[in-house]
Amino acid sequence: MGEDEKSRSRLTSGSLLPGRDSQRGSDPGCGLPVSDGALCAHRPRVPTPSPGRATAVTARRRAALPAESPKTSRPAEQVTRALCLCYHMGIPLTIVVIGHVDSGKSTTTAHLVYKLGRIPMRVIEELDNEAAKMNKKSSKYAWVLDKLMAEREKGLTMDISLVKFQTTKYSCTIIDTPGHRDFIKNMITGTSQADCAVLIIDSTTDGFEAGISKDGQTREHILLAFALGVKQMICCCNKMDATTPKYSKGRYEEIVKGLSLCLKKVGYNPDKVLFIPVSGFEGDNLIESSSNLNWYDGPTLLEAIDQVSEPRRLIDKPLRLPLRDVYKIGGIGTIAVGRVETGTIWPDMPITFGPTGLTTEVKSVVIPDGPGAYGCQHVYFHHNKDTLFQPGDHVAVLSRNVELEDIKRGYVASNGVNDPARAASSFVAQVTIVNHPGQICKGYAPMLDCHTSHTGVQFEEILSKVDRCSGEEIEAFPKFLKNGDSGLVKIIPRKDMVVEAFSEFPALGCFSVRDMKQIVAVGVIKSVEKKQLGIPVQHVWVLFHGVSIADHFSGDLLMSRVREMVCTTADPCVRMVYE
Repeated sequence: MGEDEKSRSRLTSGSLLPGRDSQRGSDPGCGLPVSDGALCAHRPRVPTPSPGRATAVTARRRAALPAESPKTSRPAEQVTRALCLCYHMGIPLTIVVIGHVDSGKSTTTAHLVYKLGRIPMRVIEELDNEAAKMNKKSSKYAWVLDKLMAEREKGLTMDISLVKFQTTKYSCTIIDTPGHRDFIKNMITGTSQADCAVLIIDSTTDGFEAGISKDGQTREHILLAFALGVKQMICCCNKMDATTPKYSKGRYEEIVKGLSLCLKKVGYNPDKVLFIPVSGFEGDNLIESSSNLNWYDGPTLLEAIDQVSEPRRLIDKPLRLPLRDVYKIGGIGTIAVGRVETGTIWPDMPITFGPTGLTTEVKSVVIPDGPGAYGCQHVYFHHNKDTLFQPGDHVAVLSRNVELEDIKRGYVASNGVNDPARAASSFVAQVTIVNHPGQICKGYAPMLDCHTSHTGVQFEEILSKVDRCSGEEIEAFPKFLKNGDSGLVKIIPRKDMVVEAFSEFPALGCFSVRDMKQIVAVGVIKSVEKKQLGIPVQHVWVLFHGVSIADHFSGDLLMSRVREMVCTTADPCVRMVYE
């Protein structure tokens, strides 16, 4: 049996994803184990009037239409949260772990997952022995997520890691992010895909003060989380076992008081933020109350996660799926990994990758960080053609005839026939200056971080200075903006990127502005001027009962003909074939 045949034979059960030292980026998950029965942990079949293949194709074609179309046979409101609750999955929730460097983010995250039974005892024992050899006994839990040798030697998290676990209410994906300033881009990538943030605070002597200082990352991470649309936060006062005295109530109250002022200044309501004293290394207050903290009568970290409000999902919008990473798996193809922000995705649907406009067809949709033994990165290829993945799901997409060089992090996958994503030629945004030493004038050229994209931009024109709260115009066409000012600015990307108006696609409509290795401004996008979409495909064959009735189109002509034929035809035998 050849290598390709061996690879194909594994598709029905799972295939190994490469580790972080593979062809591109970090691995999409750490492959933590669950029960063997978790193979059915995917979206259930969408009910169809009859079991035939033609009926299934018709339903998917109609589902690709805008919600207001009279031809829609499956209204968006019929695809409800009940889909998430089948097969004991729970409601999808993404949590990002943020905080100052060396505050214990990786240790707390890994110990929580270990206590929930997702990591075998033997693995912790092996890591404990390895850490002892390098004289880093306290790193045994952190090394579950920090797999690169450089990360272990330096004691720093450099890239994001994803872990899945289950609570009584949610099916959680937790993202461990770097705390060091040099890897802030990776932290922004993880935070942009989160529903809730867990802020880890170092409670040791001078630990909290170092993080909250001007040169610390705690304040900047809070600002980034708020700017990128993460409106719910849990604060964990970590390392309570190392305070003076141990498990000090006074130190906890001191941190709560200081942190509440910082949260309020950024925009969070401290009264709605839970402050939990924990010990990530010892495991106090992670999933059960600790006798060492008997003065604390609030929820544990696991209970606090269940108290998070259910996120609002925009399932009736067109598909938007920002890519977090792209991988090449031998014998299978190129896999794009990301989180569905709006709309739905399913096998065989036409898909367009913005900003390039590359159009193809989804071959399979997979679940990264799937079931399997620890140390193996499994993905599960779903051949059920009616499997739906909806907002909040972390998925990997295998597309037809797409190479590793064709797509990359920061691109956005969208429905090829329903408002496909396009590059922005310019956009108008309300920008608030938060930390700039001077004045920002016309022609300013910083870096802009929006969803998973990091692109250089230019402030083409400052249209007006506005009130930060009400948005009322204070001054038209000011010469500059300074700290504390908010204004409407016309921005031009220096490279193609996909952004959307915040009112239409919130996850793609908020951003941060970086310069001089710090966050200088945040903003929301009001309107976008988009480039015309050109489709770089070699051939598109529109088949009717297997006979070609249109071929060799390109650009706008292709889009108009394809949209006309697919969106106005109820016949299930009409489909597009890409080469």
